[in-house]
Amino acid sequence: MVDLEDQLPSAYDPFAETKDSNAPGAKEYVHIRVQQRNGKKCLTTVQGLNKDYKYDKILKDIKKEFCCNGNVVQDKELGKIIQLQGDHRKNVSQFLVQAGIAKKGQIKIHGF
Repeated sequence: MVDLEDQLPSAYDPFAETKDSNAPGAKEYVHIRVQQRNGKKCLTTVQGLNKDYKYDKILKDIKKEFCCNGNVVQDKELGKIIQLQGDHRKNVSQFLVQAGIAKKGQIKIHGF
């Protein structure tokens, strides 16, 4: 009699090794989104930055550069998220590329 476990193939994930490594195929994306509040008001959120960066310093530079207010929010699932008042999607993406925080290919802009 043959065991059933010997016949069934195990669940093998060929990309498991590249998820944790810094290989070129393992990209961590920075997501920049806009959320509609009430009326014409909206929020820009930046999520997915490297955990080694100091979010408070990045926020301070962004606020000074674009003359807006914002804060850093701690989420259980997503980690730290930067929130800014207003629609600053393009400005923030250019700022992150110029500052060397993220590459242009790593940034994904979402929204209407």
